[in-house]
Amino acid sequence: MFGIVRPCAHRLGERFKAEWTAHLCGLCLALRGDHGQFARIVTNYDGLLISVLTEAQSGPVAGARRTAGPCPLRGMRTAAVADGEGARLAAAVSLVLASAKVRDHVADGDGLLARAPMAAAARRVARRWDRAGARTGASLGFDTAVLVDAVDRQTGIETLAGPGTPVLAVTEPTETATAAAFAHTARLAGRPGNAAPLAEAGRYFGRLAHLLDAVEDQAEDAVNGAWNPLTATGTPLAEARRLCDDALHGIRLALDEVEFADAGLAHRLLVHELRSSVDRAFGTSSCGHTAVNSAGRGGGFGAPPPQGFGPGQGNPYGGGPGNPYGGGPQGGGPYGGGPYGGGPGIPPTGGPGRGGQPPQKPRRGLLAGCAVATWMFCTCQLCCTEHEGPWSRKKRDPWCDSCDCCDCCNCDCGCS
Repeated sequence: MFGIVRPCAHRLGERFKAEWTAHLCGLCLALRGDHGQFARIVTNYDGLLISVLTEAQSGPVAGARRTAGPCPLRGMRTAAVADGEGARLAAAVSLVLASAKVRDHVADGDGLLARAPMAAAARRVARRWDRAGARTGASLGFDTAVLVDAVDRQTGIETLAGPGTPVLAVTEPTETATAAAFAHTARLAGRPGNAAPLAEAGRYFGRLAHLLDAVEDQAEDAVNGAWNPLTATGTPLAEARRLCDDALHGIRLALDEVEFADAGLAHRLLVHELRSSVDRAFGTSSCGHTAVNSAGRGGGFGAPPPQGFGPGQGNPYGGGPGNPYGGGPQGGGPYGGGPYGGGPGIPPTGGPGRGGQPPQKPRRGLLAGCAVATWMFCTCQLCCTEHEGPWSRKKRDPWCDSCDCCDCCNCDCGCS
C-alpha cells in the first residue's frame, strides 16, 4: 500500500477502523469489479479518501455497503465494504494517477524499466489504465482529462524549474488534479454547494502529497541523482514544513465550510491523521506503542534505547547499578538467570503445565517454512496482517503497519 494518510489502528478506535477498512476494501473490490484482478495493485490509502468524502456528505444510504467474501488481508473473514459511486470514482482516479506514475518511472528508466521490453510492457499497462479510468469516470460524470492534463504539464514544469523557482509552481498540477477529484464528490453526494470548499481542501491536499513525497525521497534522490522538487528549486526543509503546516490549516478551514451528514471519519483522516503524516515525514513524532511492539515497528529489535535508559543510566530494568532485578550473582540478579528462574538454588518455574510460559509451537523446517512464507507473501499476509513467523511461528506485526501513535491534537470536534 502507498499514500500519505496511513492511519494507526490504535488511534482510530473500533468505529473508525471498521469504516476505514470498509472504504479500503471497497476501493480494492471496485478496481477488481470494473477493471480486473491486476488493477487491484493500485489500491492506495489516499484514493479511499474520495469514497470517504462521498459517504460523509451523503450519509448512510441503501446499498452503500455490501458483504465481501473472505480475504487473506482480513484473516479470511467476511466484511461489510463500501459499495457505490464513491468507491468507483476512487478507483477511476487511482487508475489514472497510477498510470501516470508508471509512465514517469518509464521516462526515468527506474530499475527494470530501464530495459526496453519491460518499458514497452509498462507503457501498454499505463495506456490500458488510462482508458479504463476514463470509462469509469465518464460513467460517473467525471472527466479524467483534467488528471491526464495535470500529469502532462508536470513534466514540462519540472524541466523548467531551477534554483529560485517557487516550489508551489511545481506542485500546482497535483493540486489541480486533487481539487477536481475532491470537488466531484459533492456532485455524487447531491450537495453541489460543497464543491468549492472541497476543491480548496483538495488543492491543499495535493500540495501536501507532493511536498511530503519530496521530503521523504530527498536523500534517496540525491544518492541516485534523481530529480527532486526541493533540491531543484533550492527550497529548504524549514520552508517546506511551513508550507505543509499552512496546507494543514487550509484543509481544516475548508472542511469547516463543508456540509456533512457525518464528518467523523473524514475529519479524523484529513485533520488528525494528516497532521501525523506531516510529523512523520519531518521526523517530529514518535509512536506511543513502540515500547511494546516488536519487529517492524519503531523501538523494535535494533532500535536504540530511549535517552536516560540502559546500563548505568538509572534504568531499573536494564542491569545498571541499583537494579534489584538485573545485576546479581551469575548476571541474573537475586532471582537467578532470568524471569523464570534457573539461578543457584532456584528451580525453573516455567514450562508446560507448571503455571509458567505456555508451550511453544515447534519451529518449522527450512522447506516447510519456505513454502509457508511463499504462500503468506503471495496472499499479502506478511505485509498487511498480524501473522505467525513462517519459521519461528511467533506472532509478528505486519510489515506495512507503521504505527505512529502520538497523542491526538487538541480538538473540540468530538471525533476521538
